[in-house]
Amino acid sequence: MTQGPAPRALSDEALSDLLGGQRFGTLATTKRSGHPHLTTMLYSWDPEARVARFSTTADRVKVQHLRREPRAALHVQGGNVWSFAVVEGEAEVSEPTVVPGDAVGRELLSMIPADARPEDEDAFLRGLVDEHRVVIRLKAQRLYGTALDVEG
Repeated sequence: MTQGPAPRALSDEALSDLLGGQRFGTLATTKRSGHPHLTTMLYSWDPEARVARFSTTADRVKVQHLRREPRAALHVQGGNVWSFAVVEGEAEVSEPTVVPGDAVGRELLSMIPADARPEDEDAFLRGLVDEHRVVIRLKAQRLYGTALDVEG
């Protein structure tokens, strides 16, 4: 096997750009047994606050894990299989949205890109309440990742 180029570490800015350029990643939480629980999640990255936000329902197992053990990680694939970014930090889980248009509901709505916003925001916000939606906020304490510059 021939030795190719080595992976290069990505700068904090490049990592943040990679996170902002993707929408799906794998959230890792910790089971009671200590094993990781991995879930593919749609997320929203806020580069200024260095927070990844996720929408989920209050009854999901990942919510139980994070309420017990807030340390978590998000793995995001880059432009090829040799490129990735990881956000490590502590997550907080909001209370469920209970009134259409409350602070949690508005935060959930703000996570949707402008071009994908629902036409009927009131109906959307009512649906969030019906689904007992919460926001998971993963506050980055560490970013890391690499890229491998390969042709083909």
